[in-house]
Order: sequence, then C-alpha cells, then structure tokens
Amino acid sequence: MTPDVRPLVAGNWKMNGTRDALSQIKAIAEGVSGPLSQKVEALICPPATLLYVSTALATDSPLSIGAQDCHQAVSGAHTGDISADMIADCFGTYVIVGHSERRTDHGETDALVRAKAEAAFAADLTAIICIGETAEERQAEQTLQVLKRQLLESVPDAASAENTVIAYEPVWAIGTGLTPTAEDIKIAHQYMRDDLVARFGGEGKKIRILYGGSVKPSNAAELMAIDNVDGALVGGASLKSADFLAIYSAYETLLA
Repeated sequence: MTPDVRPLVAGNWKMNGTRDALSQIKAIAEGVSGPLSQKVEALICPPATLLYVSTALATDSPLSIGAQDCHQAVSGAHTGDISADMIADCFGTYVIVGHSERRTDHGETDALVRAKAEAAFAADLTAIICIGETAEERQAEQTLQVLKRQLLESVPDAASAENTVIAYEPVWAIGTGLTPTAEDIKIAHQYMRDDLVARFGGEGKKIRILYGGSVKPSNAAELMAIDNVDGALVGGASLKSADFLAIYSAYETLLA
C-alpha cells in the first residue's frame, strides 16, 4: 500500500455477462455500501452492453462503473467502437485502456494506448492504463525495461492522480492461476513508483498502481499489503459478487 492513497479494487468482466449477470452488479453495489467505502473505492467494468444499466443499478451506491476500452476519436466511421464521450454519456467514470488482451488480440501499440488515454481525459474519465511483460520478456529478464518503455510511451504527459491509474498485469499471470512472488511484485511496483515520481513529481507519488493477474480471495490480502500496491484489477474473480466482495473486504484488516 501507499500512504495517503485511497486503494481501488476494480473488476474487469471482459467479454462476459448478459442481463442475468446484473444481479451480481446489484449485489456488489450493495456489498460495498458500508463504512469501508470511505477508505476503499470499488469499480466494475462490465461489457458495453451492460454499461448503462449497471450505472443505474449503482446510482445509490459508492460503486463506480467503467468501460473496458474506448476509441481514440470522439466520433466517426468506426463501426463497432465506442468513444469516451459515449461512456461518459452512460454515466461511466472509468475506462480500461491497453489491456494485454487488446494489445495482443488487436495489435494495440503504446502510441494508440496513449491516444485512448488522452481521449478518456478529454471526456473527464479516469483511464486505467495497463502495462506488463510477457512470459518471453520475463524469461529474458526484461521486465523493468518493458515497464519503463510502456510507462513512457503509454502514459500521457497530462496524467495525474485524478485522471490516471496504472495497472501492472504480468501477461503470463492473467487467467493462468500463476502469480509473481511478493518480492517480484514489490520490485516492479517500486520501480514504477520511482519512474512516475521522476516524471510527474508529487502527482507521481499519488497515482494509484494496481496489481492484476490471477487475483482471488485467497491471495488478495497478501498481494494488496505489498508496498506501492494500491489495489487490484481483478478478472475472473470479479464475475461473482461473493468473490469480488471477499477481495474488496481484505482491506478491512489491512486498513484496521
């Protein structure tokens, strides 16, 4: 954890969830409505088809709702894409950009991720900018070099603690059940913190850095207690309200 930084527990539903899953959104919205919400922020990013209804369900709750991607343009001939303004129009407040699945499946570059983050800023959304090394890069001991490049090239110069969250997701750990050691995560997060402070000064000290990659109730407390880990970006475990709330509730003890 980082002193004086409000942690964020974010759920990325990916391409999962139909109307039947809205009961999970409602349960999460109710489950994060206790006193812990003053200290910890909760966010769910459902598929775009559920975005508007999800924000409606979360209206009377501290639960934030966001999207999983946005186009870098405000509008235009981009069939199948959604803009940051459209997300804001549905009352979303966050958008994930640069997730490794987008980088891999859609060939997204650091430059494109940066443009999407800038589009998010323009629409008054907070961008969750994802970075992380592949298995091959890890084996070649290039983790820190990859993080340095992605931070430099994916994070806009206008980034601040208000509009930016960094999510460190080792690509090899996403959905595999594998996680780096606590020491590996500590080293990576300290490196990213130092890089952000060198570039953004005081703001760099406050930008939240999440860990993502097979986060689940059984390891959440250990992971989120690591220095400079300011929450989690949760994948599969966020689809079930009980699992997501168990991860969120790990902060009951950590912040006691």
